[in-house]
Amino acid sequence: MTQKIVSMKQVNYAYENKHALKNINFEVPKGSFMGLVGPNGGGKTTLIKLILGILKSHQGSIDLFGTPIDKFKDWNKIGFVSQKANSFNRGFPATVNEVVSMGLTAKVGYFKLFTKEHKQKIAHAVEQVGMSEYLHENIGDLSGGQQQRIFIARSLVSDPELLILDEPTVGVDTENVQKFYDLLHSLNEKKNITLLLITHDTGTMTHHATDIVCLNKTLHFHGNPLEFSNLSEKDLSQFYGHPLNVVTHNH
Repeated sequence: MTQKIVSMKQVNYAYENKHALKNINFEVPKGSFMGLVGPNGGGKTTLIKLILGILKSHQGSIDLFGTPIDKFKDWNKIGFVSQKANSFNRGFPATVNEVVSMGLTAKVGYFKLFTKEHKQKIAHAVEQVGMSEYLHENIGDLSGGQQQRIFIARSLVSDPELLILDEPTVGVDTENVQKFYDLLHSLNEKKNITLLLITHDTGTMTHHATDIVCLNKTLHFHGNPLEFSNLSEKDLSQFYGHPLNVVTHNH
């Protein structure tokens, strides 16, 4: 039986009595590459915050790695990459090595010296995302796509089993988007890292994901990418709550 990394049952959440999520029953199987799609304001970020323990559900249950979230302690098993492009200060004076090392702070503690093993883990994480030659470069000198790889490396350095990414291709130029998805595919296939990715790029996700989840306050779809790509524009428009133009990517 496939292990469930995340399991939600009958989860509800509201902001000031306005429902953000209604009756969510949702699972992330170990080894899956799950694309989370849906309209802005549909609850995708709220769902992620609940998984990360930033918010607490008003009703229902959430289990992480088979443990109720209020008893879950091993947060190093979960890595998170946010929307860097909208908030990152390009003038931040830090090297790639220093940025990636921040991912070990929870394990090592602040103001502690890194051991040889820690330094090897940092170098390995950077190698995994194909950025070894930039280890001592300033993070602000890299392109958007390169920076996003480094933020993935920062999450990988703690050896997570689940990696959550919130619209990671925002600010990444079109030329490098495919390379970025190829990297994620490799992490999922070769490193067996479970991925949960928020995206608006439904066309690309149908070529890479093992599962697609469409969320608009409630779960409208949870299935394989082929089924999702075969949905009519009418169905998708109903899911999203407004007319939707479907863009197909050729690969």
